[in-house]
Amino acid sequence: MGVNLSKNEKVSLEKASGGLSHVFMALGWDAVKQQNSGGFFSKVFSSDGGSIDLDASCLMLDESKKVVDTVWFGQLKSKDGSISHSGDNLTGAGDGDDEVISVDLTRLPSKVKHLVFVISSFRGQTFDKVESAFCRLVDANSKSELARYNLSGKNPHTAQVMAQVYKENGIWTMQALGAPTNGRTVHDFAAFAQGLV
Repeated sequence: MGVNLSKNEKVSLEKASGGLSHVFMALGWDAVKQQNSGGFFSKVFSSDGGSIDLDASCLMLDESKKVVDTVWFGQLKSKDGSISHSGDNLTGAGDGDDEVISVDLTRLPSKVKHLVFVISSFRGQTFDKVESAFCRLVDANSKSELARYNLSGKNPHTAQVMAQVYKENGIWTMQALGAPTNGRTVHDFAAFAQGLV
């Protein structure tokens, strides 16, 4: 079982795992169960917009915090091939991981110093409509969970910068960020994410 992280808390991933080469960041969520206040018209005119479509994104930043590349539902693989996305889950239905971003740390370009993971609500529903949202970092070789960050507190935002993975004194480290913002795709919140690391 991994370390449950609070906002801004850090964990050294190599100490937790004994050395890392491949990791994946998984996102999971469930839609808030609807309060059926009754009737046909309440369903037709619901402002909820239907099922909630959260998206996992990863920004690859260099030492000066400039974006080198991005991985998200619009680009499922980084240009260098070191990071890949499992594909877009539109509903969050079912248990466990809904979207997964896999990282081969041995293939990351040397100029990439930070990986920033963000979840966003593509259809524009806010996180107060989401239940059980989490991201977790897993050692892909041993399948052991290294760290988990639960989406704490309901908030009226459409995106959250969840965590960053970066090298600190040569050791891969994960820091939970938990910073709410707004946006539907990686282009909307890239500048905000850059300012956090």
